[in-house]
Amino acid sequence: MNTTIRTSAISLILLASLCGCSSVQSVSSSTARLASRIFHPNATQAPVAPPSPSLDAYKTQVAYHVMQRNPGQTFSGRLPPMLPAIVVLNITVDKDGQVKDVEVQRSRDPDASRVAVDSMRRSGPLPKPASLLANSDALTFSETFLFNDQYRFQLRSVAGPQ
Repeated sequence: MNTTIRTSAISLILLASLCGCSSVQSVSSSTARLASRIFHPNATQAPVAPPSPSLDAYKTQVAYHVMQRNPGQTFSGRLPPMLPAIVVLNITVDKDGQVKDVEVQRSRDPDASRVAVDSMRRSGPLPKPASLLANSDALTFSETFLFNDQYRFQLRSVAGPQ
């Protein structure tokens, strides 16, 4: 009888992990709670901490922030089939969101590079990356600026399909 319960529990856990859930963290924490209740029904459940924001979520926040601060340099809508310029920047921010460094990682167009760097500098301070700075006092990440033929950009983190 006990073997049947455990087999059913394992099957249920496997099924839950294979379902289309929004994040791996929620599946693993739900699965852990379920398994704990089945195998240790009298144990008290410790509260589960909410998942910390990911780097991708932070980059999305930053992208919207940069676009809000630079409305004259951005464009909306569908990306052109051929992008005249693409600039990849490495951006370093401190715990307070202050931009400490902006470096061009990749570009073939100096004018587009200048627009991208100037836009980042005008955007400070950025949202605070506090939860992403576990053992460091600065965070470095990259963002891609996608330019149209008028030197207006969209940011890869929030751009639609091309």
